[in-house]
Amino acid sequence: MKLCALLLLFLIPAPGSQAQQDLSGKVFVFPEKNSLNYVILKANITRPLENATVCVSHYSDLIGRYVIFSLSTPGKNNAFLISRDAPSNVYYIAINQQSVSFKGVVVGLDWTYTCVAWESQTGVVRLWVNNKLYPRKVAGRGSSIAPSASAVLGQDRDPFGRMILSFAGEISNVNMWDYAFTWDDISGNSFNSFRRYTRKVISWTALRYEINGNVLLQPTNY
Repeated sequence: MKLCALLLLFLIPAPGSQAQQDLSGKVFVFPEKNSLNYVILKANITRPLENATVCVSHYSDLIGRYVIFSLSTPGKNNAFLISRDAPSNVYYIAINQQSVSFKGVVVGLDWTYTCVAWESQTGVVRLWVNNKLYPRKVAGRGSSIAPSASAVLGQDRDPFGRMILSFAGEISNVNMWDYAFTWDDISGNSFNSFRRYTRKVISWTALRYEINGNVLLQPTNY
């Protein structure tokens, strides 16, 4: 029993430590809005990205604007940002500092599955929420997402590196690909269906992350 407890202790990452794990069946729990609580994800971007897709699942009862996913690169704090204003259910997407908004239908308290796809050549941004495709918008046309990128869950970073728009709730199944999903890629699919898309730069099943502050890693099921 003592040996099992000791092994379990080493398997649970401590705040501020770095780890790489398969987080299938796990969620990050952010118990409260606090600028000290966040998770840093290391993105494996080795060349400038001209196409990208981010998918993430989150669950929150917050009222007001909060950030779901924030990726920054040198000189651009909002290289790929997904945020939401509740309860009005307006989504804000930023690509290389250019922001667009999507007005959706007010939804009840439940897990929300969000995917954002972007292609540089046209600047087209596609947003899916629970497999529902919103009207397309345009941002970041002709630009690219630079290497040396890192993502933050639970906060946004302002141009000075300070954490803002804190999140409280649960976040899971965070993945980022180096190409833009289409309608056929998303519609009718679940996160498990995306396993056939192998070109991930952030992978929930091999996640490189660092927990900061009061963030818990918990089983998906209560």
